[in-house]
Amino acid sequence: MTKRISNDALRQRRLGATLTLLASTILAIPTIAAAQSANNRNTNATASSGSTARTGGLSTLNETFPTRSTGTGTSTGGANDPLSSPTDPYSASNTALAGSGSADPLDQTGNGLSSTATGTTSLATTPLRAGANMLQGTPLNQADGLIADDLGELTVPQQNAAEEAIEGGDTSARRGDGLGVKLGTFTLRPSVNQSVNSETTRSGSNTSRRNYLATTLNGTLTSDWARHALTITGAGTFQKNISGTGQTEPNARLDADLRLDLSNQTVAHVLAGYAFEREDASDPNAIAGTVEQARVDRFSLGGTIERDFGILRGTAALTGTRTLYGSARFADGRSLSLSDRDRNAVEGRIRVGYELSPALIPFIEATLGRALYDDDVDRLGYARSSWSYGGRAGVQLDLGEKLRGELGLGYAIVDYEDARLKSIDAFTVDGTLLWSPQRGTDVDLGLRTTVQDATAAGQSGWVDYQLSAGLSHLIRNDLTGRLTASSTVRDYPSTQNALNWSLGTGVIWNINRYFDATANLGYEFTDNPGGTDSKQLRAGVGLTLRR
Repeated sequence: MTKRISNDALRQRRLGATLTLLASTILAIPTIAAAQSANNRNTNATASSGSTARTGGLSTLNETFPTRSTGTGTSTGGANDPLSSPTDPYSASNTALAGSGSADPLDQTGNGLSSTATGTTSLATTPLRAGANMLQGTPLNQADGLIADDLGELTVPQQNAAEEAIEGGDTSARRGDGLGVKLGTFTLRPSVNQSVNSETTRSGSNTSRRNYLATTLNGTLTSDWARHALTITGAGTFQKNISGTGQTEPNARLDADLRLDLSNQTVAHVLAGYAFEREDASDPNAIAGTVEQARVDRFSLGGTIERDFGILRGTAALTGTRTLYGSARFADGRSLSLSDRDRNAVEGRIRVGYELSPALIPFIEATLGRALYDDDVDRLGYARSSWSYGGRAGVQLDLGEKLRGELGLGYAIVDYEDARLKSIDAFTVDGTLLWSPQRGTDVDLGLRTTVQDATAAGQSGWVDYQLSAGLSHLIRNDLTGRLTASSTVRDYPSTQNALNWSLGTGVIWNINRYFDATANLGYEFTDNPGGTDSKQLRAGVGLTLRR
């Protein structure tokens, strides 16, 4: 007797078969992506090797600019690294909830990428600039981001260095080989840029103009060791007004990263840094009516350790910063000390990733931080020391030099000791995307969420949401163009939000292996509800001497 199957049972069987097929397809995606990634690497590497043999002594973008460590492995850079921006960044002042990428050539912000013990590139979260990724303690206004109208940021060449070919081929004729000064087992790549700039700032009905000279020093010192690696990067800019009025914006930065290859599965980083700038006049915490804002000095020290546990990847990090504020100066000679804002901050971070494939790694991350001000209360009587807590989940993507990045969604809370100050909580969106659609063209996108402490009475702080984008293109073998844009929304808890956006463009002409000519143009607009809107236009030309 034939057994009859009911319609419900038949539907259940069909549904089960469909779900099984769907699950099998989803699970196969990482394997397919990994295979495609390997195929792309082999194809691109072979093409790169053939191109090198054909071009002979001609310069390429990778050869024109000295290499730098960006947290993405090896990349290229040659522009200046000012310390003020909107991702950093620049990414915000004070309490960075997570790191995003930056186009700055000396910027080693933790943008979600780092080197492995074997020297290859992996997507991890080790920050290569101490203090850059802290929930609390990022003191410099715009310290770690990308500002579109920053003249030093507009001519950054490509973000993604070419991966080595399977068969290296003859690279002895490459023009960039040998650049730098050999110092024992180290190579020093210094550069100095001298530029003439013009700046026009309109705030409400007031307009100020200034013309100024800017001198920028950059340097990268890298080791050439069989095991372990030390990278030291430095940048500093000095400005001198030659006509007009306006505040100068000097800045300096020094970062060191010692990578320790403990084993094939374990790598550690010891990080140290120093940064200096003046507080931005447009910052909500800036002192009004001054001719010179207070200087801000930051010292940082930290360490990270990464280990592969088969399909699991673990990262632990501990970072501390010390922030010191100077005095703001008024036109009549008076000064106002801001030492009540001096503070120490420490943060611990743990991340666990699951390797679905070498190209796709979901992760979860937790952070705990503590900020301690030197003074128990500030000049207004508020205790602003705080605890911070954060967590996020996301995914890392690495398809080789063509496409890689990271995206994380999370939630963060900052609790202040003073009961009169409301806790700040925010949903966080942070990520980095580096895309190279073709050789010589690079696109970089960044998302970043930061929390900043306020100084006004009764105000605890606010949340910044920032989006930055950049496009660099090798127009000719010796000419590179760069377009940048950024937008930052300041989410105030009790007042209307403010908006800042910037646009910029620039070109760099490689005259020869020692000289570059640069030209830049940038515009920035700040919409400040309840206050005064501001507009700023900058333009400049310069000459860079590099070794």
